[in-house]
Amino acid sequence: MSLKRKKNPPPASYRKRTYRNLIDQGALCGFFVRVRETDLHILASEELSELAQERVYHYRSQLETYLGAHPDFLPALRPLPFDPTAPALVKSMLQAGLAAEVGPMAAVAGAIAEYVGRDLLAAGAAEVVVENGGDIYLARKEASVIGIFAGASPLSNRVGLKVSAPLMPMGICTSSGTVGHSLSLGEADSVTVLARDTALADAAATRIGNAVSPALPLEEALALATAIPGLLAVVIIRGGELGAWGEAELVPIG
Repeated sequence: MSLKRKKNPPPASYRKRTYRNLIDQGALCGFFVRVRETDLHILASEELSELAQERVYHYRSQLETYLGAHPDFLPALRPLPFDPTAPALVKSMLQAGLAAEVGPMAAVAGAIAEYVGRDLLAAGAAEVVVENGGDIYLARKEASVIGIFAGASPLSNRVGLKVSAPLMPMGICTSSGTVGHSLSLGEADSVTVLARDTALADAAATRIGNAVSPALPLEEALALATAIPGLLAVVIIRGGELGAWGEAELVPIG
């Protein structure tokens, strides 16, 4: 598979991410990198858009080459065996899928966000935030509040997670059964997961989101978090209900 660098207008799905209009970037530089399905909004202490785009092509090339050689990878909804010969990005996705008991593609957005963010830090950026369709790699030197978008829920954009500087870098990933195009088998308006490993946070958000149904109390879905090693916090919103577990410091916003 090849990646062609065409300056096509962004798909409509990019333009609908109106939650990005609510972000206060402060003194950080903001820029976008869009390559096919990958849609990054990056905040950094300096303008590094060319490097960020090059790293997106690099990691997408690795992933697409692996997909071409392993046709079972893309459609898998269950964990696949770990492959020690895979590229580092793919290894992260496989490990996250195994830990959360989901297919490895459930971790793709979080994995790309973290790998690009780490490369920008290695290039000299003092602070980096990489958001990939609602999945975030966060590396800042001060406390940050991340708002939770939960679709039609009355709690949407009314509740935020405050993350202290010592917890960073970390991943904050959200899955939804009512918002967006990603596959979720549950009915949560949002499931937000915090973890040091952004791929793991992404995969775990999918796994926990799959367990949220109208017939079950949120506590049963939250209990899954205790069985997934490496998670720091989980917040679930379903309609007007909110449930939280772990090191989640919730603050009102809006």
